Amino acid sequence: MDAIPSLDARALTNRQAPWDDFDPAAYLEHNYRTLREDDRQILAAVRDHFAGHFEGHPAPEGLQGLDVGAGTNLYPALAMLPWCAGITLFERSAGNAAWLRGAVREYGENWDAFWEVLREQPAYRRLADPRALLRETATVVQGDLFADLPERIADLGTMFFVAESLSSAYQEYQDAIGRFARALRPGAPFAVAFMENSDGYEVGEHTFPACKIERTDVLSGLREYAADTLAVSHIDVPGSQPLRDGYTGMLLALGRLRA
Repeated sequence: MDAIPSLDARALTNRQAPWDDFDPAAYLEHNYRTLREDDRQILAAVRDHFAGHFEGHPAPEGLQGLDVGAGTNLYPALAMLPWCAGITLFERSAGNAAWLRGAVREYGENWDAFWEVLREQPAYRRLADPRALLRETATVVQGDLFADLPERIADLGTMFFVAESLSSAYQEYQDAIGRFARALRPGAPFAVAFMENSDGYEVGEHTFPACKIERTDVLSGLREYAADTLAVSHIDVPGSQPLRDGYTGMLLALGRLRA
């Protein structure tokens, strides 16, 4: 069989991208083998956002968390652990889903540095064994965000580097935000992270698409779903640690779903 020619990331829709060829080991090594300063800032902000929300809105038992497009990033799920009886890790790529199942059973030591950032907040220090709790709590579900994600299933949610990194089409970026928002229940706190001005990225031998977005695009995408507490912050590219060519930082949106 002839090899499939490489596709230009700038011309890819979500359905055209080679998601089942996504290399989780390569992505993990490049992005999460050590704790980067930009991820540390994001994690600290998400930690404080969730803890602050539940200080003002005491959590009943049995809350359900959701991380959409989890990939090989465990820190959104770890950030939800103190309040969740169940966490769904929703992922399209077969390779990423397999990686997640292994990580849920016993995640690697590299994630301990991420947990130490979370433990600066008392809600996390109360959890004696986050590995065991993640094993008991998390379920990996493989599916297509646009076709398989149910509505109103989660009491808190995260979606990190997904909406702008699944297609070059702006409409699909907007649709991904809408799908995520409709999977949350009214009042649910959420954290959504984005690559700013990314135009595509390499993982292993394959190119994947991205849609160039800025802070105004994040605000306009989330405004119709979020309560008036929505905040969007910019995280600079660490001078010595750019993740890829052609992006200008990260954007983090913190808020809660409109009741």
